[in-house]
Amino acid sequence: MPSSRVATSAPARVTPRRQATRDRVLEAASEVFAERGFHGATVEEICERAGFTRGAFYSNFSSKEDLVVELSRRHSEALVERIRRASKGAHVSADDLLRDVFAALADDSRSQERWLVLTTEFTLHAIRDAGARRAWAAQQRRVRDELVAVVDEAVARQGLSLAMPTELFVRAAMALAQGSMAQRLIEPRSIGVGELERTVLPILLGVRR
Repeated sequence: MPSSRVATSAPARVTPRRQATRDRVLEAASEVFAERGFHGATVEEICERAGFTRGAFYSNFSSKEDLVVELSRRHSEALVERIRRASKGAHVSADDLLRDVFAALADDSRSQERWLVLTTEFTLHAIRDAGARRAWAAQQRRVRDELVAVVDEAVARQGLSLAMPTELFVRAAMALAQGSMAQRLIEPRSIGVGELERTVLPILLGVRR
């Protein structure tokens, strides 16, 4: 089966009108993906929801895969910004820092859960599709790089040092958060929001002054 065609970057210059079109298509895609999943959603349904033709869609995005990558870019930017704001507060310990970060993330837990369902489905698709896999891996690297920068800023501000490379900690934290969220979706009353992370991440941090 041929690989999906996935754009790796947005056009160099996007006019306000074109940006408005892209925003409407992405909003529609987010709604349709939430209702029908990545494979269940069609370009036709997304176009109908956005009020555009297929021509308008393909003049802005190359495929459904391209939509997911762009939605991920926007989602990760918002996520990183929430973490950055929370980490800049006044903290007396690493535990306080984590508490404020988790509080910021919990404010968006329902959105995070919907996003996990879509990205889990898309990850399985990307494993089987070389084009989608390359684009998805590149996006995941961008997210990790942004989170590494935020963590480095936070530990430097606190006068702390990590017991492991920052990228390794970020990978572990992301895996823990995603796994914990998946468990809550399957067993809603089995674990509280952030409970597993608040218990395990301080151990992983192994921070020292």
